[in-house]
Amino acid sequence: MATPLSADRLLAALRAEGLTVVEHPGWRTHNRNHKGPFGPVHGVMIHHTVTKGTATTVRICHDGYAGLPGPLCHGVIAKDGTIHLLSSGRANHAGLGDDDVLDAVIAERPVPADDETTTDGNRYFYGFECENLGDGRDPWPDVQLEAIERAAAAICRAHGWGERSVIGHLEWQPGKSDPKGFSMNMLRTRIAERFGDAVPEPPKKPTPPAPTPAPVKRPPFPGRAAFALGQSSPAIEQLGRQLVKRGFGRHYRVGPSRQWGEADRLNVRDFQRSRAELRGDADGYPGPLTWHLLWS
Repeated sequence: MATPLSADRLLAALRAEGLTVVEHPGWRTHNRNHKGPFGPVHGVMIHHTVTKGTATTVRICHDGYAGLPGPLCHGVIAKDGTIHLLSSGRANHAGLGDDDVLDAVIAERPVPADDETTTDGNRYFYGFECENLGDGRDPWPDVQLEAIERAAAAICRAHGWGERSVIGHLEWQPGKSDPKGFSMNMLRTRIAERFGDAVPEPPKKPTPPAPTPAPVKRPPFPGRAAFALGQSSPAIEQLGRQLVKRGFGRHYRVGPSRQWGEADRLNVRDFQRSRAELRGDADGYPGPLTWHLLWS
């Protein structure tokens, strides 16, 4: 149980985490407190907006729309990683959700499947709306994912919470899919690692350099058509396993498979963005050059 952060403390916490913050006019008093209390607070909830364009997204989240007046969140996290603060009080973002999920968040244990809508989440959760169409194809830029991680970590740090105090809307209310395009387990792992970075590691003894590994035989490129939606082949699994070996497997939930999916595309995109030769066309679909460099 925690008292909500004041506007000043919320702003300070976000900036202390290294975030760029835009304060929108009236955000300190723009809230839905007349409809019910805000607090005690227990966690942070992440959403996607189903909108395109930062100005449009911020306006909708500030004003709301018919049947759901604003503010629709405490802050909008734009594609460029900027946090747009819209409220420091109660906001219309969470709706009714599962009280078993709330109990798990309070106890900081893994959340169960959400199958009830009995509890007012607007009272208990901070909410961040993240600019994205939510169709599984609209990309999540690295700078935006890092801002989501930092914003959630900032609030958890201010309250002394761990990473399990951060959940997605899809984990709270049955039928919701947001945020779509990255996993909440991945986000919580990144937040936990961020908290771990604050603990200095003991000095390590120098180790001799590892022997140079033998070159890996590169399988033949199967052609671009092998990586279309719905395709299945051993080459897709070969690609996934090589991505994991190269350290680009963070979007997999259970590991590579023979079925081409969005996790494969996102991992390929991350690899492409890491190579200067590929950044100009980092769409997540492997071509001959991506295939060649992945096994180089």
